[in-house]
Parts: sequence; structure tokens; C-alpha cells
Amino acid sequence: MSGYSDTIAAIASGGGISAIGIVRLSGPEVLRAVDAVFRPADGKSMSAHPDRQLVYGELLDREGELLDVCLCTVSRAPRSYTGEDTAEFQCHGSPVVLRAALESLFARGVRQALAGEFTKRAFLNGRLDLTRAEAVIDVIEARTPLAARNAAGQLAGSVQRAADAVYDALGDVCSHYHAVLDYPDEDIPDFQLSEYSRILERSAGELDKLLSTFRRGQYLDKGILTAIVGRPNAGKSSLLNALLGYDRAIVTDVPGTTRDTLSEGCVLGGVPLRLTDTAGVRDTADTVEALGVERARAAAAEAELVLAVFDLSRDWDAEDETVARLAGQDAAAVAVVNKSDLPSRWDPARLEGRFERVCVVSAREGTGLDALEQAVRELFPLPEARPGEILTNARQAEAIARALDALNAARSALDEGFTPDAVLTGCEEAMAALGELTGRSVRQDVTEKIFSRFCVGKRFCGKNCDNLSFFPQLRT
Repeated sequence: MSGYSDTIAAIASGGGISAIGIVRLSGPEVLRAVDAVFRPADGKSMSAHPDRQLVYGELLDREGELLDVCLCTVSRAPRSYTGEDTAEFQCHGSPVVLRAALESLFARGVRQALAGEFTKRAFLNGRLDLTRAEAVIDVIEARTPLAARNAAGQLAGSVQRAADAVYDALGDVCSHYHAVLDYPDEDIPDFQLSEYSRILERSAGELDKLLSTFRRGQYLDKGILTAIVGRPNAGKSSLLNALLGYDRAIVTDVPGTTRDTLSEGCVLGGVPLRLTDTAGVRDTADTVEALGVERARAAAAEAELVLAVFDLSRDWDAEDETVARLAGQDAAAVAVVNKSDLPSRWDPARLEGRFERVCVVSAREGTGLDALEQAVRELFPLPEARPGEILTNARQAEAIARALDALNAARSALDEGFTPDAVLTGCEEAMAALGELTGRSVRQDVTEKIFSRFCVGKRFCGKNCDNLSFFPQLRT
């Protein structure tokens, strides 16, 4: 137990109007606070009801007047999400009611929960390791079904299990080394170098397998930075609107309508993209448009994927050639030959060999977009791993990389016949890195940074995201 002496509360549902709104509490004074603000319809206090029983009754405001008719449930320590006594009020989803419910609790000595504090308490009380705690926010922020499944797998402990298996194997090696070195007169089996080599090789293989998913796994977390470039009036904004499924950018027949970058997120072919629509690339004396063109060039230089849009209904010219060269830099590049619904003035085959893929589309009619989806899916394949085994978290990847480096150093020391302490040092460094990964040993500043990712529980904001009701499997 973490030994918190205060009791916290927050609105755990969205901040807008909804059918149901949830207020949750955690801490040593939960039952006292709940009994003070809630009158069960059966006449018994909530503290007299068993755990996880939904109880119908009246919720009172800070003056003791009726505020809402709702449901309440309690879960006693340690069999709760946070490991402390917890409770939830399931009210009608009026922001006014939820704020008044919080005020009523604050008047009874409860305080507003800080950002991520419910999940932080769950970690400090041993209910979650750090990888599962970080998966809570990943589930909430998931933008694709695969991202949600992967985060759910990590919430169920997939990364923790992989790290713990390696940690425990290295612990066995280290304990045996220490026993032999510290107690040479005892009847302890001597070093079995071939067995140690197999353990280190197998452990390094497991970490390398997990780490290899990180680069692609980041696409699930952040999306692929994608720049849409082309000469004026090629149909860049029309393509953006077609991919989004609604009119986000202004589309006119006047060249140079887009003068700045415009960014939106979408999912194409199951892959999340961070799309940036840019100004048309051309030489211009207009100062504002020239700034937009420079931003377009910068966006293309920074992108991981460039969608170069060409107008099939106009003659190929020097501006198109500039766009083709601009797209052919470090990023993956797809030629999007647009306006296929109009008479063609040139052959798209001229772009073959200059781009990874050439897709002929009509952004206005919505045709050809399936080929573009397939191109993105092929250029950015997601890791072939079971949900939960795709690494998306940079902090976790860095810890695994350090553990892997230390393991490889230990393997080299073993293969080259160094003294046992050199092997032992590598194993212990790997264990320390894995301890930081799961939270077995981690600095306070690291934990503060992790839980700051959660929505800040500002007073009455109604956005404390780590919602107990989402995770019943963690209550047992």
C-alpha cells in the first residue's frame, strides 16, 4: 500500500452533456464521504452494502438537499482498481449535477484528484506495473481498432510478462554467480557456461523481437507524418477532403487558394496518417503565397510520406517536374495522378520508377482511393505480432534498448572468456533497465512524467481519464 492519507474525487466521464456521468473516489475516507452524501433507497448506509453492488438512492448537495437520483457502488481495499477503498456515483450526465456532486464531496473533506492520480495510486499500490499503467491512456487515445487491441493487450500485461520473464532468467544467472563467488567452500554447482550462454542468447532474442516492433508501432501511436504537395490547382485540398470524408479545406478553381499548411488526422488502409495540406508549389511574387510555398517545401522535407498530386487534365510542365523532384527526397513517395474524370493530357506511366507507387484517382468523384489505401498499407506494413506485443512507447523502447545493449555486452564477455564479474555486471545492468521498464525500480521524476500524460483533473473540468469503470478486470 502507498499509504495515502487523503481521499480524492474527480469526474470520470466526459465534460459535455450525456445520459450518464460518473464521479469516482479513492482513499481511506471513501465510505465516510459516501455515507454523508448518498441515501440508499433501502434505508441502509452504503458502508453496510457489499462490494460492487449497485445501489439505488438519492445524492445530496453540499447543503444536504436532493441533487440527483442515481446509482452508487463501492469496492473496498485491496480488491479495487487503486488498491484503496473506492466508490463511483453513476449520475445523470448533466455537467451541473456532476460539478455539484464534487462540491458536495469537497465540503466533506475530499479533494480534487490530480492528473492520472487514480492510475498512479494503482501503480504505487502494486495493482499495475508501469507498462500496464501507460496502456490505460493508450487505450483511451487509440485511433484505430488495431491500436486499441494492442493497448488492451498491454493493459492485460503482455509487455510486463515478456520483461519479467527475461528479468527472472537473468536473476537466476546472477544469483548463481553470486553464490559461487561468495561461498566457494559450499557445495554449489559450478558455472555451466553453455547453459548461461543459452539463457543470455534467448533473453537477448526476446528483447530484440520486442524492440523490432517499435518503429512501426509508433505509427499506431502518433500516425505517419504525411505531406500533400503539388502545383496550384492540382487538387491537393480536394484529396484532403476526400480522405477525411468531409470538406475540411476550401476548394476553388482559383490557383493559390491554399496559402498555408492545414493539418488533420485520418486512417487510410488501417494506417493512421497525420495529413498536411500545403500551398501549391510554384514561383510567385506574392509575399504571402511565397511563404506558403516555403512551408510546403519544409513539410515535404519533414514528412515520412509524401503524396505528390498531379493534374492529369493539364499538360505536364516545369512546376510538375519541381513537385516530382521535391517528393523524391528521403520520405516514401506516392504519385497521386488526379482528375482522372477529365480528358487526359499525359500518360501516368511517365512517373513509373520515380515513385514507390503511382495511383490514378479522381478526388472529386472519390474513385481510385482504394488503390491509394493499398499503397499506404504496403509502404507502411504494421508489425506481424499479436496485439499487445507491438511496442509503441518511447520510454519503454529506450529501457529495452539499454537492457539489450547490456545483455549483448554480457554475452561478449562470456564468449571471450572474461572473468565472471564482467558477465555479472552486464546482467545486472540489463535487470536494472528492465526494472525501470516495469517500475520495479524507477525514479520519482519518471513516474511524474508518465502520469502527466493523463488528462489534467482541473477543478470541475470533468476530464480525469483513468476511469475505474473501464477496467473491471483490474478490480479483482
